[in-house]
Amino acid sequence: MRRLVGAEWLKARTLRSTVWSLAGTVVLATGLGAMLGAGLRDHEDRDFAPLVAGSLGLTLAQLCLVVFAVQAIGGEYASGTIRASLLATPRRGAFYAAKIIATVVPAGAVAAVAVAGAFLAAQATMGDRGVTPWAPGAPRALLGGWLYLTLITLLALGVATLLRRPAAALGTLLPLLFLGSQGLGNVPAVGAVLQFLPDQAGSLVLGTAGPPDDPTFDRAYGPWTGVGILAAWSAASLLAGWLALRRRDA
Repeated sequence: MRRLVGAEWLKARTLRSTVWSLAGTVVLATGLGAMLGAGLRDHEDRDFAPLVAGSLGLTLAQLCLVVFAVQAIGGEYASGTIRASLLATPRRGAFYAAKIIATVVPAGAVAAVAVAGAFLAAQATMGDRGVTPWAPGAPRALLGGWLYLTLITLLALGVATLLRRPAAALGTLLPLLFLGSQGLGNVPAVGAVLQFLPDQAGSLVLGTAGPPDDPTFDRAYGPWTGVGILAAWSAASLLAGWLALRRRDA
């Protein structure tokens, strides 16, 4: 397994998209955190929430990790090199496990840097209104942000394995994460159902779902239950990807 993971990581790091997507995650999260923090420096709202500035940028930075995960497996299908990979590793379960590890480990490391960078940049640019990592709610926001980005990466990997084409996977994930769920999830008529979509569930632990006392943003569960819902989506996605990989030819 160690050799298989090493081989998968070698394939991933030789892709130009890997460097840009992983570096872009950190740059985008940190840059947006600094920009949002600066914008909130003179915020006079009594409901001012300093942690949101660092977390809000993660909802856009996740795009880079989604691209990284999709390319990790979808790129092989698009180029046809998946045939050579499966020929070299006939045990598809071992191949898939190595692919998951080689994807989630670097993504998790980058997510940790991105979350910390976004938080520190946001609090620094807020000046005296910023908070420390030990302030009430800050540890949860940091851990929750890391879990959110890591689980979204696994979700994207499973979808890309299932659909086998980068364009199809991105065409499914981007509207789900950035358009339909974010735009419609806060509409009362459909929010009762859409609140269980992956990004809507994860938004609670990020603190970006809106004021908890506003009925528009009401959820039927708490922040950590939301993480559990997102984890269930990621697990289901990986399972669907495994079933497709096992049953279909390259």
